[in-house]
Amino acid sequence: MPSPTRWARRGPAALALTLACALALPAGPAQAGQDGRQAAFDVLVFSRTAGYRHDSIPAGIDTLRSLGAQADFSVTATEDAAAFTPANLASYEAVVFLNTTGDVLDTTQQSALESYVDGGGGFLGVHAAADTEYDWPYYGELVGARFKSHPAIQQATVRNEDRTHPATAHLGATWTRTDEWYDYRTNPRPGVRVLQTLDETTYTGGEMGADHPITWCHTQGEGRSIYTGLGHTAESYNDPAFRALLLGAVRYAAGQAPADCTAPPGTGQVEAESYSSGSGVQAAAHAPASGGRTLGYIDNGDWAAYASVPTAGASTFTAKVSSAGAGGTIEIRSGSATGTLLGSVRVPVTGGWETFTTVSATLSTTAAPGPLVLRFTGGTGALFDIDTFTLSTRPGTATLNSDVHLFYYPWYGSPQVNGDWRHWQQGGHTPPDDIGADFHPTLGPYDSGDFNGVVAQHMKWVARSGAGVIVTSWWGRGGYEDRLARGILDAAQREGVKVAWHLEPYAGRTAASTAADIEYINTTYGSHPAFYRSAEHGDRGAFYVFQSLDITDWSALDRVTDTSIVLAQTTDTTKIAHFSGMYTYDGIAGATAPGWKQAGDHARAHGLIWAPSVAPGYLDDRAVPGNSTPTVDRADGAAYDRQWSNALDPAVGGSPTWVSVTSFNEWHEGSSIEPADSTPPAGHGYRTYDGAYGRTGTAAETAYLDRTAYWAARFGTPARR
Repeated sequence: MPSPTRWARRGPAALALTLACALALPAGPAQAGQDGRQAAFDVLVFSRTAGYRHDSIPAGIDTLRSLGAQADFSVTATEDAAAFTPANLASYEAVVFLNTTGDVLDTTQQSALESYVDGGGGFLGVHAAADTEYDWPYYGELVGARFKSHPAIQQATVRNEDRTHPATAHLGATWTRTDEWYDYRTNPRPGVRVLQTLDETTYTGGEMGADHPITWCHTQGEGRSIYTGLGHTAESYNDPAFRALLLGAVRYAAGQAPADCTAPPGTGQVEAESYSSGSGVQAAAHAPASGGRTLGYIDNGDWAAYASVPTAGASTFTAKVSSAGAGGTIEIRSGSATGTLLGSVRVPVTGGWETFTTVSATLSTTAAPGPLVLRFTGGTGALFDIDTFTLSTRPGTATLNSDVHLFYYPWYGSPQVNGDWRHWQQGGHTPPDDIGADFHPTLGPYDSGDFNGVVAQHMKWVARSGAGVIVTSWWGRGGYEDRLARGILDAAQREGVKVAWHLEPYAGRTAASTAADIEYINTTYGSHPAFYRSAEHGDRGAFYVFQSLDITDWSALDRVTDTSIVLAQTTDTTKIAHFSGMYTYDGIAGATAPGWKQAGDHARAHGLIWAPSVAPGYLDDRAVPGNSTPTVDRADGAAYDRQWSNALDPAVGGSPTWVSVTSFNEWHEGSSIEPADSTPPAGHGYRTYDGAYGRTGTAAETAYLDRTAYWAARFGTPARR
């Protein structure tokens, strides 16, 4: 496709708020600023201490107030635990524990915070938040790991492991700074998404070894939790990079900025004593156990729940156990102590509480999306202890989201099928090894007419991506793509994928010819079961019109828009008369989303479709030698995540109806999510997806398909965490 039009970057609006905030019981969130507007969201900052008190707390509060003034959120600060009631917490999108220490909440207040977060609220813990509420198991799960010790304040290197999260997206691969570096009693990694780690070789006194997480996030019930060990010193709060980290963390916690905070696949090893809720059980000290403790005092009928350990797709359960008691059975359940039984495993008597063995069970394939609950049965008295466990998962089948549309290109040809090369030679190249693309497809320079081979595989990959619709490129009646359309529809039907249409700017195209093309496509292909129709919009098909600004008068579309959805390629709402909505296509602009919010607001107010486009990157050096189009580096997936995050952030993306992806297989522009060869032909300078989302080699080839499935699952869900 021709290079899309670039849009001028829109400068951010300056939002000023006067935030009244005192260290007293709040009556509710701070209200409007000097201009009388209500803040976009509200944050409660809690800094009570029952142990060591950080002298940086005032600086931290001032920083959060300043960030609120810049980013349109109110801040209410307090050290009165009476603020923790269900009614009061309901006024806030996020709660920040800022350098709290010790036992700061009573049981009623603890219950209020637990219900708030599990019900969809957000939590941000800063530094000594990990040195808080040691006797409350749920809090240990919420914060992720508990403080153990620290060496002297000194300079160290922070490795930014995940640079896609809004808290860390502004940082480079490493970050050198001075702070007080916490060690933790356990490694939180099995149950969280680690964002930053410490390089212990760059400072003295670290005790966690090569894997030393310092900032992480995770989902908690229906809510969100993020913690950073940074923020001990008052000077930290003057550091623009740390302030940006706090702002991103607050926005994530408040549900304003979506991010991937799922735990790694398979959950890894979980400390059994880190349960979020339970009945009858408690932690027991045993020196040989991981972290020096086990889940103990287990009697018949007791249970323990783990809010951040999902059971969806679980295949095996493995636990390290001991028993000097009666032994018994671990029931692996989903959602509650009486929830779906996935499997069970017998725990033998090992002869001592510090004599451990490993037990394992294969779990049912029953779909069970809830959190993990372990229920314990057996004889009388003490049964057994559990030190650690793992819950391994099987690869899931993506549920197709009909609101995610992939731009698809059936314009390739090969001598074996087409009789000659088509498109692969763009830029003066000589296939098969030398093609006009900076990446090389795993299928090689294929033919779009190979329906049983290439196209069938494409549709399997589309289904894996979670996208429910492809938007197939169409260049006019009787053209190459038109002749292949039915075969594409047939292949799509076999995988449950639907087909919409991308109407390209063929020579001589007019508004009248476009309307006639839509009528032709509806008549010719509209009865096919794979023909996409939007049930939410009058069961109409969808037609994207590329370069719609080339034509000024689109009144001819009026004869087809009652039966078809027709989208203009623009965010200029003065140029969409006679259209059903807008899309962008541009694989570059999504990084800054110029005009997206205004376009989305306009579409919603006028009953139109808004379908902004996101892309994993843009690179056309080999296809268009000497082209001055800016390159968008994939940044190991960070660029794709940034564009998706922009699209799904209501304050940036304008709450889209659909999200369109540029592209499934536009190889010339380097925007493809179709798998790229991890070992392409040598000597041509091809790039690979190596490093995308931490994958390497052949595992990286499908990284963008799987990441699309992640975002497709998030788009349209009630809680985008």
